[in-house]
Amino acid sequence: MKGIVLAGGLGTRLNPLTKVTNKHLLPVYNRPMIYYPIQTLVDAGITEILIVTGGRNAGDFLQLLGNGKAFGLKHLDYTYQEGEGGIAAALSLAEYFVDEDLVCVILGDNLYENSIRESASDFVRRGHGAKIHLKRVENPQRFGVPIVDGDRIVKIEEKPTQPKSEYAVTGLYMYDSTVFDIIKTLNPSSRGELEITDVNNAYIERNEMTYAVVEGWWSDAGTFDSLLRSNILVANQSWNHSEEIPKDAMHAFASLLRYQ
Repeated sequence: MKGIVLAGGLGTRLNPLTKVTNKHLLPVYNRPMIYYPIQTLVDAGITEILIVTGGRNAGDFLQLLGNGKAFGLKHLDYTYQEGEGGIAAALSLAEYFVDEDLVCVILGDNLYENSIRESASDFVRRGHGAKIHLKRVENPQRFGVPIVDGDRIVKIEEKPTQPKSEYAVTGLYMYDSTVFDIIKTLNPSSRGELEITDVNNAYIERNEMTYAVVEGWWSDAGTFDSLLRSNILVANQSWNHSEEIPKDAMHAFASLLRYQ
């Protein structure tokens, strides 16, 4: 299975920080944001990885990441997205790279506490269809929300005002190569974008969608609040392995994380 990190877009919700750099190059505790999704793929055993980026700072990714030596990789691939067109449009640029293989797609601003290796292995054994990863949250209206019937997802609603479940679809998706055929059939949404929710619903209609619930914490870092939360989560995780940080400080930070 190959890996794709989607790190394009303008990051307008993080202005003025993103006036001078790509959102995914901003720091999360002691590393650039882009490090975390790459490490998630590497920890899952994925060694062929493509970075999709864009904007004025695309060259900074190559300067920062090179060929992926810091992650134990021999090579990293890159491609460029012109403008914004949605997650599905960004993914379509990876068709040449994926070829007929399975693919694990992760958004460049999504961070996961635990390894996804077991989930990835399960999908490789299945060998076809799609798989999404859910997490219970207190504000599901910010995300795509699954409607679940038993062990089956019957539909995903994008940012509903009245969510029908407490779960969010996180920014980690696994697909077979027919995902590119699906993307070619999509029409832009009211936002003028090709929506990944439409891709996922197409797999649901084909009865080829499976899911897993994320263990441990998950956070996106696309807003000021969620960027702060991501920094605290990573710092707290690091401090839990250190004797230099007082426990009361860790508890104080942990109290800020209760909403998810």
